[in-house]
Order: sequence, then structure tokens, then C-alpha cells
Amino acid sequence: MLNTAIKAKIQLMPKIDLHLHLDGSLKPETIIDLAREQGLELPAVDTEQLLPYMRVGEECNSLTEYLSKFDFTTRFLQTPGALERAAFEVVQQSAAHGCRYVEVRFAPQLHRGKGLSPEEAIYWVIVGLRRGERKFGIMARAIAICMRNHHQALNLEVIEAASRYMGRGIVAVDLAGDEASYPPEFFREVFALSHKKGIPVTIHAGEAAGAANINEAVTKLGATRVGHAVRLKESPEVLKMMVERGIPLEMCPVSNIQTKAVTGWDSYPIREYYEQGLNVTVNTDNPSVSGTDLTREYLILAERFDFSIKELSDLVLNSAEAAFLGDTEKRWLKRDLSSRFEELELAI
Repeated sequence: MLNTAIKAKIQLMPKIDLHLHLDGSLKPETIIDLAREQGLELPAVDTEQLLPYMRVGEECNSLTEYLSKFDFTTRFLQTPGALERAAFEVVQQSAAHGCRYVEVRFAPQLHRGKGLSPEEAIYWVIVGLRRGERKFGIMARAIAICMRNHHQALNLEVIEAASRYMGRGIVAVDLAGDEASYPPEFFREVFALSHKKGIPVTIHAGEAAGAANINEAVTKLGATRVGHAVRLKESPEVLKMMVERGIPLEMCPVSNIQTKAVTGWDSYPIREYYEQGLNVTVNTDNPSVSGTDLTREYLILAERFDFSIKELSDLVLNSAEAAFLGDTEKRWLKRDLSSRFEELELAI
């Protein structure tokens, strides 16, 4: 059991969230407001009664079941105002847990139900993030997601749309969805275009399938970060490559347990990965769907895996180094983190 002083330090310490989904962060009270504005019916009118429709419980059996919650939340994110508000509130929620930088990812093609183009969806998310930056004094950027179950033409549209906002709010593109059914080799042409356009790539891999997907994501799709990568340890060769190349892992402890990426906390490999020299970062994935926040994620590492404040600080600095930022912005972020660690008298 952690003492009160350690818990307080973890609450106050500056943090970074690199793997955070917009449609997995929607608050129930926001859904009620958006449903009223858009004339949409709800299965419940009380925030507590809405939670089962948008949050997984202990009974979650797989990634597929976990992803089903997004069928509900994305219904309410089809208008400019809804996307702008949701993006703003993601920054607000992150800032409340000491987050100094956040990368918010979303799939533009999932927000076109009322006529928005991919470019318009991206635009309104960026507007919301920038409002959050001004209000809460933290940095926020966006990552555009290609969906595994979408036709190639739709994903190529996402790459093209993202390229128009590179340096203007977008910092990377991603591949997400049902990993077991749609392996990364299906998407080589899509991410070849991202490299042609000069857009960095992160890929969800090693969450619902093995280390071969991580290898494909890095060596063929050109990922310079990998989301989750829990099953990396299944291949010593791929793990060695990841260490040698310094590829950051965007680990999301609570959601990784919920999606059954591992059988339980006893087999969760984050301490093992950290000690083997992998570039581990810690993130929330989907705060609303998972019922988590960045403070909780760090508390779990301290409680279950005996991470010290120094080691937790290392993870934050890993995230700063892994951020999809230019050199000037990254230097600013590192200085900001260092000064805040010093103010809190946290070892770095």
C-alpha cells in the first residue's frame, strides 16, 4: 500500500499522454448534452445509468468486445461543435492530472455521419485542442487514425487529409481497430503514402496479436512508435530489435488488462520491458471507456510493480523524447518537465 506522501507526489507530478483516443474520452454528461442538441435518443438520461453503454467492466472478454463501446460514443461526435467540445474536454481532463503534453488520436472517417469531410473533422478537433491549450496552458496535438476494417481508399483519404494539417495540429497517423482480423501487412500501401507525405507513423500492434505484427509495423509500415506492444516478449528477436532501434512503446496498463492482451496483472510485462531497456511510455488509451486517468495509471505502476518516483519520472521523460514534436517544441517540453520536477522536489 502506498503512503499518502507518495500518492500526493504521483498526483502532482507532470505527465504526458501519447496514446489517448478522442471517442474513448467522452464524458457521460457531455453525451447527454450532445444528444439533446442533436435530437438523439439515449438509452438512459442519468450519467450513472449511461456508464454501462460506454464503459467496460471486469467482465470484458476481448479487444473486440472493448471496441464495441465506441459504436455508442461515436454517434454523438458527428458535428463540428461536438468534435470541438470533445477535443477541448480531453485537454481539460488531461490537465487535471498534471499532463503537460497530450496527443489525441481519432479516426476522421468515423465522424462523417452528418456530412463532414475528413479534412473538416480534423479541423474541428484541432480547434478544440487549441482552445484547450489556451485555457489550460498545456500542449496538445492530434493523430489521425486509419481503421483496419475500412477500405484502402478511405484510409488513403485520411493520409491525404492529415498531410494538409501537418505542422498545423496534426503530428502523425495511426492504424487501429481489430488487429487479429486485419494484420498490418494489409496496409503497406496506405503507410507508404504517409512516408511519401512526410507524416510520422505509430501503429497499434502486439495487443490482440503477436510480436510478428510489431515487426511488420516497424520494418514494413515504418512505425517509429508502437501502441501497446504487450506481446512483444513473445519474440526475443523482435524485442532485441526494438531495444536497438529505441522504438517507444505506448503502453496502456488498465486497458491492456481489460482487453485481455494479457491474462492479468501478474503477467503484465511493463517492469520487465523497462528493465530490459525498452523505451516504455505510460498512457490512458480511453479514460471514459476504461474508467481510468493518468494518475491512476501511474499509481498502479507504483503499487503493483514497485516503480519508484525516480522510475516514474523516467517514464515521463521517455514520453517527452517520444513525442511527435519538432526539436524546438521538444526542448521546451523537456525544460518545462525538468522545472516542474525540481519545484516538486522529485528526483530525476
